[in-house]
Amino acid sequence: MRALVLVLAMAAAGGAAAAPHPSTVRLEGTLAVEVAPRLGGRLLHLSLPGRPNLLLVGDAVRARPEPEPDADGPHIPYMGHEVWVGPQADWWRFQDLNPARRRAAAQWPPDPWLAHAPARVLEQGEGHLRLEGAPSPVSGVRLVHGFTLAPDRPAIALEVEMRNIRREPVARDIWFNSRVPPETRVFVPVAADGGGVRVRSDTGGGYDGLVVRTADGLLSLELEPPGPGLHGRRGKVFIQPAAGWIAGFRAGQAFLIRFDHQPPERIHPEQGQVELYMDWRPDAADTGMLELEVHGPYTTLAPGAAVRAREEWTVLPYPGQDTPQAQAAFLPRLLEAAGVR
Repeated sequence: MRALVLVLAMAAAGGAAAAPHPSTVRLEGTLAVEVAPRLGGRLLHLSLPGRPNLLLVGDAVRARPEPEPDADGPHIPYMGHEVWVGPQADWWRFQDLNPARRRAAAQWPPDPWLAHAPARVLEQGEGHLRLEGAPSPVSGVRLVHGFTLAPDRPAIALEVEMRNIRREPVARDIWFNSRVPPETRVFVPVAADGGGVRVRSDTGGGYDGLVVRTADGLLSLELEPPGPGLHGRRGKVFIQPAAGWIAGFRAGQAFLIRFDHQPPERIHPEQGQVELYMDWRPDAADTGMLELEVHGPYTTLAPGAAVRAREEWTVLPYPGQDTPQAQAAFLPRLLEAAGVR
């Protein structure tokens, strides 16, 4: 029997009064899931029951549990799974709260109202949670997040609605971003000729470029030691995938992220439908990350109009070896469990 446990943040004095928004909500069943409404509806844990977290979560979750959105503030590295809006070049272009970032067409930090303003619980039930995020004066949208566990298999649907709250049209896409440890081996299906892939290696500051491997229609990133005198590898891969999924392997688990496959013309030209960002330092444990990013269609929304996007995660035990060959051989079983034909 699945159970939903709502954990409320309590006031320090006596611990008797609940905060206006839950700190975390746990969905427990065929998967173990933890969501943080107080951090914008961010997903903090996803795994098979009793298994290690597949997501990478930052120390800021404990150090700064009650953030306030600030148009002048820095990025707070909570990590986990969150939702941005694309394209990145427009993050600060159409707002008046921070003129300096508007003039610079700043591409960092992300919108703090979407990242960590409190989200309100709209619905909660057995294996289901729906949250309404704060209206953002930076992006001009409001996000509504839905989390639904499948009743009969180890899967969860992550659904997002993006609504224009301005009196003029806004052009955006829904951008899922899942942080995992860089040791996670990930496969993305690509064209047999390797087309539809663009690699940006962020060298400098002691970093080497990415090592991208493409074989048998699958793209992966390899953790080869950096060159002499360098301490890590960093960069991003922009991908037009051949199908709507990403597979990953870590900690004795295999996961598959399904999404609606889009033609290239529906994705903003500065983005890829799938993007992999890696920052990896083999000599500095627990400092790197791998981002698994999925963009929905780039859409112009009239005032009050909304668009939706969806991911579905399926997780299986993985008893095999930590090698690309063994993991690729397991993929047909993972795809079948996720209903991919």
